[in-house]
Amino acid sequence: MLSPSYIVLLWTVLYSGADALSPQFIQCQVQKPATTSPLTGCPAGTIFVSHNDPAAQFTSVQAAVASLPPTGAATILIGQGSYQEIVNVTRTGPLTLLGQLPSNAVAQSKPFANASSPNLNLVQIWNTNFVMTGQDDASSAVLTVAPNLAGSLIGAGTDGAPLQPVFGNSDFKAYNIDFQNRAANFAISQALVTDISYANASFYGCAFASFQDTWYTGRNASTYVVDSVIFGQTDYLFGFGTAWFQNVILANRACGGGISAWKGSNQTFAPGNRYGAYIASSQIMRSPDANATTVTDGRCFLGRPWNDLATTVYLNNVMDASINPVGFEPFDSARPTIMNTTFYAEFNSTGPGGNTSERVGIEHLLNASQAENFTVDKVFLEHPKWIDFNYLF
Repeated sequence: MLSPSYIVLLWTVLYSGADALSPQFIQCQVQKPATTSPLTGCPAGTIFVSHNDPAAQFTSVQAAVASLPPTGAATILIGQGSYQEIVNVTRTGPLTLLGQLPSNAVAQSKPFANASSPNLNLVQIWNTNFVMTGQDDASSAVLTVAPNLAGSLIGAGTDGAPLQPVFGNSDFKAYNIDFQNRAANFAISQALVTDISYANASFYGCAFASFQDTWYTGRNASTYVVDSVIFGQTDYLFGFGTAWFQNVILANRACGGGISAWKGSNQTFAPGNRYGAYIASSQIMRSPDANATTVTDGRCFLGRPWNDLATTVYLNNVMDASINPVGFEPFDSARPTIMNTTFYAEFNSTGPGGNTSERVGIEHLLNASQAENFTVDKVFLEHPKWIDFNYLF
């Protein structure tokens, strides 16, 4: 297991200054003098969570979430600290989690997720759960946003858990929080950071760290991640729903499976859902804490199909030499062929791993006109009201 001191060191390597923050919330997020309420500048009714501030209503993030009614907008400010817990959001009303920031944090239009800059995030939410025999993968998630237990389940096989006739949170947002599953390294089983199912969720200036199955966007879910960092090794972007990653760093701790392992759904299994993983204007790199014996140049695949309707699209990304030249691989020896119902596509990849001349033949190498079919609005089939388009990055 990675020690807390090592994780702090790793964050320092990956960041040099959290400069792209929320104009809407920064006055709430920055730490205040002792003589000033920590909720100064916050939306009315904001709940404050802290381990040690006497002004806090709760010492646990989950306790604050559980105190909320099922409907109505709510905001929770989380004070500086490391919170070992599981956060489970079942309410349908909009919920915003704000990580506290240093008093000198200033919103500027510069990226947070920059490999040359320090992380100013003061809040870590973490746990050490991993999947044991007989458990559903959902049991290991640090953050779950789903309407109920049945809706959070991932299931097995190419179709996963049964479709549920419910929908959970309509607008979940998190700003400047590091979510970590510290279960162990690549020798352990699945250890999720997120399980977002039957919900809309967006994340800004956050970090997500695990090894296998870091990020899950579940059935009929829509997720948007911007200006953030995701660490993983095996299938660490996986899911059933629709996930857009913009200006993120994908940090390969090792190479197992593919970076993305998506399940597609026909309209019987997921009506009205345009599924797929979309990675845009991002950086894909070997993580500074990668094991030298398991990450070598040209070994990490961009993805593999969890079922034959999988969709993954890479747009305008910089890729280092840790990317395998063929790009995508079959799922395993039992399914040795990538079927033509799978949609893998790439546009304008650059860097040593962005050379597409040896990509697998089934992949679609898009031209500029074709790439215009993949935008946030076109992927989500609307201009999503649950995304904060005013966030600077």
